[in-house]
Amino acid sequence: MNLLSLALILLGAALVVLVLWMFTLQRRIGKLLAGKSGMNLEDTINKHSASIDELFRAKSGLKMEIGALDERIKKKIQGAKTIRFNPFQGTGSGGNQSFATALLDEKGDGVVLSSLYSREKLSIFAKPIKNRTSEFELTDEEAEVLK
Repeated sequence: MNLLSLALILLGAALVVLVLWMFTLQRRIGKLLAGKSGMNLEDTINKHSASIDELFRAKSGLKMEIGALDERIKKKIQGAKTIRFNPFQGTGSGGNQSFATALLDEKGDGVVLSSLYSREKLSIFAKPIKNRTSEFELTDEEAEVLK
């Protein structure tokens, strides 16, 4: 046998092996694309892609809603503190019926409510608070509830 015949036989054998391998791969790809319920891989990918797009839209909407809720929460009362005291100690009137209460949001804005109680009368005061300070003079008890 000459060299050319041997080369042709080897080339033919390689061609047969490659054709068999191609048919095997073709069959495996066909099974992969067919799917179990008849839906092919492309349809499945398109369906999942649409679901992912919908999830991203929902996520974007939820981020906006959470941001709006966060802003609303910051404006709500975050803390309330009350101190009871007797402004007339030693005079025998009053008792610990007087109080000072601070109602503030996250920024420290709000109001201080205070009352002075005596047997003859009750006085109630409200002082606006901005950034934990007031333009009105605060009593020691009012200043304490702001801390």
